[in-house]
Amino acid sequence: MARTLICISASDGAGGEEIAPLVARRLGLQLVDEQIVAWAAEQAGVTAEAVADVERRRSLIERLLDHLPQTAAGASAFTGYVPLDSAEPGPAGDELRGLIRSAIEEIADRGSAVIASHAASLALSNRYDLLRVLITGSEEERRARFGKARGLSEREAEKLVARGDANRANYFKRFYGVGAELPTHYDLVLNTDRLSPEEAADIVVHAAAGPPQG
Repeated sequence: MARTLICISASDGAGGEEIAPLVARRLGLQLVDEQIVAWAAEQAGVTAEAVADVERRRSLIERLLDHLPQTAAGASAFTGYVPLDSAEPGPAGDELRGLIRSAIEEIADRGSAVIASHAASLALSNRYDLLRVLITGSEEERRARFGKARGLSEREAEKLVARGDANRANYFKRFYGVGAELPTHYDLVLNTDRLSPEEAADIVVHAAAGPPQG
C-alpha cells in the first residue's frame, strides 16, 4: 500500500534534517517539522498566553496552519531553526509542544505530508496510513557529522549530541510514558553511518511507494 503520510524521527547528527526535505521533494509532499510549526506560530502572532488557553487551541491551530509553507521547497529554509530542545524547560515549553502536537495531528488528518518530529510516530501510532521512519547512527559518526556541520570541536559536539540524546529520551518519557525508544516503534530504521542522505531518502521513498502492483 502506497503511503503519503510519512513520519521521520532522527537522532541528532544522523542527518534527518537533510533526509526529510529530500523525501518530501521526491514525493511532492508538504514538509513539516517542529521548528517550522514554531516559526508558523510566531508568524501567526500566537502568544504564550494564547497557547496556554486550551479553549482557543482549535482556532490557534487553524491560524498556524495557514502560515505553514505548502511545499518542501518553501519549508526547507526553516529546517535549520533553533531546536526546541534548547528552549528553557517548564510550562511554556510544554504548552508550545502541546500546540505543536495538536498541529501535527491536524496535518496528519489531512492525509499527505512528511512530518519530521521526535515523537510524531508515537503521537500518530494509532493510524495505519503512515510510514514511521527512524534515522539514527552510531554515537561516533553522529558526533563527527554534527560537529562538522556546525564547526564545533570534538568535545563540543560530544557534549551537544549527548545532551540532545538525553533531551530526546526525557521527551519520550514525559509526554508518552516511553521508558526506552525501540526499533518496534517504527516501520523502517536507517543507520546513516554508511548511507548518504540521498541513499537514505531513496530507501524511504521506495518504502512509501509500497510493493509493486501487478
